[in-house]
Formats: sequence, C-alpha cells, structure tokens
Amino acid sequence: MAKLAEKTKVFLELVKFEHSIFALPYAYIGALYGAVAATTWRTGPIPGSPTSSSAGALVAVPSTWVTEHSWPTWQSLLWITVVMVGARAFAFVVNRAVDKEIDARNPRTAGRAIPAGLVQAWELWVFSAVMLAAYLYGVWQLAPITRWLWPIPLAAFLVYPYTKRFTPMCHYWLGLCLGLAPVGGWVAVGGPVGNPAPWLLGGAVLLWTAGFDIIYATQDVECDVRDGVHSMPADLGVAHALTQTRVTHVATVMLLGFGGYLAGAGWPWFAGVGVAAALLTYENALVKADDLSKVNAAFFTVNGIIAVIVFAGSLVDRLIR
Repeated sequence: MAKLAEKTKVFLELVKFEHSIFALPYAYIGALYGAVAATTWRTGPIPGSPTSSSAGALVAVPSTWVTEHSWPTWQSLLWITVVMVGARAFAFVVNRAVDKEIDARNPRTAGRAIPAGLVQAWELWVFSAVMLAAYLYGVWQLAPITRWLWPIPLAAFLVYPYTKRFTPMCHYWLGLCLGLAPVGGWVAVGGPVGNPAPWLLGGAVLLWTAGFDIIYATQDVECDVRDGVHSMPADLGVAHALTQTRVTHVATVMLLGFGGYLAGAGWPWFAGVGVAAALLTYENALVKADDLSKVNAAFFTVNGIIAVIVFAGSLVDRLIR
C-alpha cells in the first residue's frame, strides 16, 4: 500500500493534477450556457436525439445532457469532468515524455518524474492508455457531435510540445489547447457549434493562458537560450514578453465580456469578469523584468482564483435567472 501511495503521488505530480483548476471551470461555464442555447436552438433537431414535431420548433434535448430547466445534468457534468481530466492527463504524459531531455538539462525541471527516472516506460504508457480510454469513453456519453470532434483536442495536445522547438508562439498554441474547454463544454451538452459565444469565451481562455504561460517561461530564459528552446522571454527578452502578457490580458477581459453578452449572461457574470480583471492587474503587477521572485504566485495562485471567480459568476448568474 505504501508503494502504491508513493506511485500515485508520483503520477499526480507528473500530470500536475492541481492545474486542472485552470481549464475545468471554463468547461463547466461552457456547459452552463450551452445548456440554455441547446434548448432554445431553432435550427432543427440534434442528430441522434428525439426530435420535436416540426422543423423550427424548440429542439428536444435528451435528459442525459440537459434538464427540462436548461441545466446540464449531473451525468453530463460528470462525463465532461472525465473527458477533461483524461485528455489533460494524456497530454501531460506526452508532453513530459517528449520534453524529457530538455527537462533533464534544466535544474528547475530535472527532478520531474520522467527525467529523474521515478517511473518506468511501461508504467508511463499504461497510464497514458488508461487516460486516453477514459477520454474516449467519456466522449461517447455526451452529445453526438463530440463523437466527430474528439480528435481535435488530442491533435492540439500532441502538437504542443513540438512548437517550442520552432516558434515562440508556443504559448498561444498552449492557449489554444485550454481555449477548447468552453467550446467543448458547450457542444458536450448539445449547444449549437455555430454560436459565436463559446468561441469568444474560448478566445479569452486562449489569450489568458498564453499570457500567464509567458510569465511562467521567464523562469527558464537562460536554459531556453542555451538549449535553443523558443519562448517569448527567450526570443524577445523578459521586458517585451511581459508587455505582451499585459496586452493579452486586456484582450482576455474584453472577450470574456463580449462572449458573456452573446451567451445571454447577466450581471453576476460581468461582476465575476470585473473581479478577474482586477486580479489580472494584480498578477501583472507581481512580476517585473527586474524582479521575478513572485512568478509562482502569479502563475498558479492568482490564475487558479481567476478561473474559480469567473465560474462562480456564471453559476450565480444561472441560479438567479
């Protein structure tokens, strides 16, 4: 049991399970507003679901996805969670495996499970296979459209670890990976994929993620320059990179506001976005080109709070309306 507990601890550290707080709340946000859109969509029935009596009438949504009061069912939220955790864990294993040599040369990352030899190759791939299976099984429990779209997140995740070898735009590719969360949550409960709201919310998450990942990358500038790894701080300098983060975070707030408006959100959503804007301002004030001592606080603590606050705003918004 002691060995099992230790191995579990190693794998949780490997996939940084606690970092799920960055993307999972946005998947729930997508589901909360997607459930409303799913029950008011007037373009015809959802493939594979019970249909209404005539074209143009309200779409009938299976109760396994959305309740009669336009809330995601507990089952759909459960499977969204399984899909998100499974996909993210699979992506982390691939990322760590691809980057093992880079991590081994960096003092900050040399102690990670793979470069430190804390896991064997067969354990790694068995774990990744289990996570991939969980992802695929979960996808098949959600709205039928997800059964067509499931390769897209995996393709994005598989490409990401290679982007830093070619371009400093790697931060934005990572943002794309997390930005799929609100879109995925939206379509998972039958929300119309053509609605612009989830895409704007996804764009907000993309830019938010790219911004805080640039901050995170300031820790590794010397090693990245030495090893030829691309990042905005390594390629452009820390000061210019941090300016870029500020710009992306301003755009994040604007897209959150506009996306919420198109989703029909009320004042609690915009209150949450306002608090997020204040926290983003604080985050950017924590890190300066000549003082990177508070990078971890800016990266994990503040961004975790932001995700929870924005989700809380969406939840209160749905509860009072």
